[in-house]
Amino acid sequence: MMRRALLLLCLALPVQADPIRIKDLVEFDGVRGNDLVGYGLVVGLNGTGDGLRNAPFTEEIMSNLLERLGVNVAGEDFRPKNVAAVFVTAALPPFARSGGRIDATVSAIGDAKSLLGGTLVMTPLNGADGQIYAVAQGTIIAGGISAEGEAARVVQGVPTSGVIPSGARVEREVEFDFAGLESLRLALRTPDFTTAGRIESAINRDFGRGVAAMLDAGTVTLDLGAARMQSPAHVLVRVENLTVEPETRARVVVDQRSGTIVMGADVRISRVAVAQGNLTLRIDETPQVVQPNPFAAGETIVLPRSTVGIEEEAGTGLAEISGGTSLSEVVAGLNALGVAPHDMIDILKSINAAGALHAEFLVR
Repeated sequence: MMRRALLLLCLALPVQADPIRIKDLVEFDGVRGNDLVGYGLVVGLNGTGDGLRNAPFTEEIMSNLLERLGVNVAGEDFRPKNVAAVFVTAALPPFARSGGRIDATVSAIGDAKSLLGGTLVMTPLNGADGQIYAVAQGTIIAGGISAEGEAARVVQGVPTSGVIPSGARVEREVEFDFAGLESLRLALRTPDFTTAGRIESAINRDFGRGVAAMLDAGTVTLDLGAARMQSPAHVLVRVENLTVEPETRARVVVDQRSGTIVMGADVRISRVAVAQGNLTLRIDETPQVVQPNPFAAGETIVLPRSTVGIEEEAGTGLAEISGGTSLSEVVAGLNALGVAPHDMIDILKSINAAGALHAEFLVR
């Protein structure tokens, strides 16, 4: 009896999550990147560029570029097919320094068919404040293939978009006095009071004093002065590698388009009975040809013949799903119904509507 009672107690215990580093659970206030965008020109395309008659902005930027290089093209009529106007985007990482390199993404905005083999001409990249923070230039690596003939065209992937690895050079730094901070906030990527409380406890336990304080479900603040270390950077080196067990809400996520169902480990279903059946509509077309007699003046006609029927598949009646104490038991109970994933989504919707699904139900 003692062994059986101990086994039941173990089954009733919740499943503990694996310890996760704090750096993988939070964002540090101020330690963030910045988005950059620019408008440029790609040259060297093999006849797959913009049609300048349909994309006049390409001709405009090309004319401006040539004039800056000392080439006078005023009044000239030129419509090459080896250039394309593009948007260039990049992300300036935190603490990026002048002279460093970052990746750039290039996307066509005209009617260019492919950027494969093209070269991006020097393009300034601006931040949200309008200032230039980087300059991009280099050969584009496109991820698609395009081929066409006189009457057909085949496209695989997206040849009108590509990347330039390390193709942008940082020219301006984002001013941020990180060393002068007196406090720092940790923003949880998934706000949760329990997780924030565990982060606070883990930090204070490691330092042996009150360094961290939970403000709400998504914020924990650090008193950098109370940490008594050389700099805020040294504090974060110590804090970000501490591990905690994050707490997550029970959640079921379904994707109706692909039939994907994802369940969290804490999902529970109360004892419920489910019946699921299908109706099959069958229509058979057997047209009949009627011909006149050999010497009669008439026409051959086709008479439609349709057979319509509705069949209901025989099921097993109500199937009982017992209350699950673990994710494996819940999955085993749902699989016992023997239905397809799309039908499983409908069943989960019905179980949720009946109040037997104890989890957040998300449909995408």
